[in-house]
Amino acid sequence: MGNLLPLASLRGFVFDRAMEVSEIRVKHALVRSRIPGGDYVINPYLGCGHGCCYCYAVFMTKYSKFNQNARWGEFVEVKTNIAEVLRTDLARKRGTGMAMLSSVCDPYQPLERRYRLTRECLLALREYGWQIGILTRSPLVFRDVDILKSSLGVSVGMSVPTDDDRVRRITEPNAPPIESRIETLRKLREAGIETWAFIAPLLPMNPARLFEMLAPVVGSVMIDRMNYVQRIEGLFRRHGWSASLTAEKSVETASELRRLFASRGIEI
Repeated sequence: MGNLLPLASLRGFVFDRAMEVSEIRVKHALVRSRIPGGDYVINPYLGCGHGCCYCYAVFMTKYSKFNQNARWGEFVEVKTNIAEVLRTDLARKRGTGMAMLSSVCDPYQPLERRYRLTRECLLALREYGWQIGILTRSPLVFRDVDILKSSLGVSVGMSVPTDDDRVRRITEPNAPPIESRIETLRKLREAGIETWAFIAPLLPMNPARLFEMLAPVVGSVMIDRMNYVQRIEGLFRRHGWSASLTAEKSVETASELRRLFASRGIEI
C-alpha cells in the first residue's frame, strides 16, 4: 500500500479541488517514447495537481493503484523511488539518448516543491550524459537552472495555450499564471537554455497578442488543436466560448499563429 497523505499535511500547496496524495514505488523509470524527438519519457508522478479541464492524460487513471475511480486532477501518486530506479535503468543502457520530462504529468506540478523528484531525475540524466527535454506549465523549472546549464542538449518547453489569464483560471485552475510562464521562458533564454512554447490546445485567445508575448522568448513553437472537445463543451458554452471549438476557428487561429511566427523566423 502507498502512504496516503492527508491534505492537511501539504502546507504550502494551494489546490482549488480536494487532492488525494499517495506515495508509491515503481520498478521502471524510462519508458519508450512515441513523442517525436524523444527516445524515452520519465513521469515522476501519476496524476497532476494542475487540474486542466481538457487534459488528454485522463486515461492514466486506469494505471492508478488507489484512484482508478477518481477524477483526473483530484489525485497524485508520487513515485518516491523513481530517481533511484532511473539510475539503474541508465546504467543498463549501452548508450545515451534523449529523455523527456514528462508526457502524462507536469514534472513541475505543485508537489515537486516538496518531493524534488524531477530535480533528482535531472541529476541522474546529467550524470549519465543524456540529453534532456522538459515540458511544463510551471516557473518552478527555473529552480533547476543550475542542472540544466551544466547538462547536454537541454530544451525547455512551456505550455502556453492562451494569452488570456482569465481563460487560464477557468480551464487550468491550479496552473501558474500565463505571465509567469512568459517570464520564466525569458529567464531561461537569458541563461542560455533553448526554449520553446507548446500552444496547445488552442484555447480562446488573441493570436497576435500571444505571438507578441512569446516571440522574444522562444526559438520555436508547436501548435495543436483541442482533441477532447466533448469533455469541455459544456464549460465553453457557459462562458460563451463555443465558437473556439469549431474546426473553422481552430484552423483560423492556427494559421494566424503560424503566419506570425514564420514572419519572425521562429521555427514551427
